[in-house]
Amino acid sequence: MMKLRSKRFSRSNTKLAGGVSTAAVGGGEIKWELRPGGMLVQKRESRENAGAGGEETMITIRVSTVSKWHDLSIQATSTFGELKILLSILTKLKPHEQRLLFKGKERDDDEHLHMVGVRDKDKVLMLEDPAIKEGKLLGSTRTRVIGDPYCTISV
Repeated sequence: MMKLRSKRFSRSNTKLAGGVSTAAVGGGEIKWELRPGGMLVQKRESRENAGAGGEETMITIRVSTVSKWHDLSIQATSTFGELKILLSILTKLKPHEQRLLFKGKERDDDEHLHMVGVRDKDKVLMLEDPAIKEGKLLGSTRTRVIGDPYCTISV
């Protein structure tokens, strides 16, 4: 098999620190990086990356609940599970009682914010898990009769 090489695009096999490789394009240079999910993407040069090396990027997220909203500052590389822990302090809901939705999809606790596209000033919707909410309502309206552990009376 013959490999064709464009005159405008030539690959360079040089590796830089941090797993970033480069390629020359028409006099310019493209930097590539390997994301935590294993995907090779073009490295973005932005305001957030312009800071000192090793500095974590903080983003502000607006979390909307049924009755109000909260503005939170969190690291872009945090997970949705870590966001739930922060929200548990503000909303008094335990992390397993929360459901976080971003772009119409419920997100798992181990998903990273930056990997699903959460950026500065984005909105995340927090809902209380309906099964746990129903269990709380049923648990608060039922009392147990002393002497018969299997019989319950609704109040």
